Amino acid sequence: MPHSLLNKPWRSWLLDTGSLTKNLMALAPKQFSVSVLYTGFGRASLSEAKTLGINTREQVYIREVALCLKNQTVVYARSVIPRSTLTGSEQQLLHLNNKPLGEFLFKHKCMSRGEIEVKHGCINGQSTWARRSIFKVNQKSLLVSEYFLPSLFKVNT
Repeated sequence: MPHSLLNKPWRSWLLDTGSLTKNLMALAPKQFSVSVLYTGFGRASLSEAKTLGINTREQVYIREVALCLKNQTVVYARSVIPRSTLTGSEQQLLHLNNKPLGEFLFKHKCMSRGEIEVKHGCINGQSTWARRSIFKVNQKSLLVSEYFLPSLFKVNT
C-alpha cells in the first residue's frame, strides 16, 4: 500500500521500524501489559507461509497476544515462528509467557527486520490498520503481524 494513503496518526505507528513495545511503554509509562490469548503449534495461513517461504503443512509455533495500555487492548499481535527457528537460544521464544516479544527481538544483537507490509482490514468487527514484517534472529526467520486498534488513540496519558 502506498504510504501516502495512510492518515497521519496511523502513519507514524505503522511505519516505525523501532520497537512497538518501547513506543507503547513510552506512551503510558508503567501501564503497559501483554495478555496472552493463544500459544501453540499449528499451521500458518497460506499468506503467512508464503511470506516465510515455508510449506503450508509445516508446523509453526503461533503466539497471539493483546498489547494493552491501562488494561485496554490497543494492539493485537500474532507471531508465526517456524520450527527451524526454534533451535539453540531461540528456544526461549517458547517461554515468553506475558513478556513482550519486542523486548526479546530489539535487545538481540543479531536481529534484523525486513520490509514492513501495511494493510487496512477488520478485526473483531473493528476497522483497523495492520502491519507485518519478517524478523531474523541469528538468520532464523519469524513473522510478526500487528493489528492497531482505534483505542490506541483514546489512551489518556
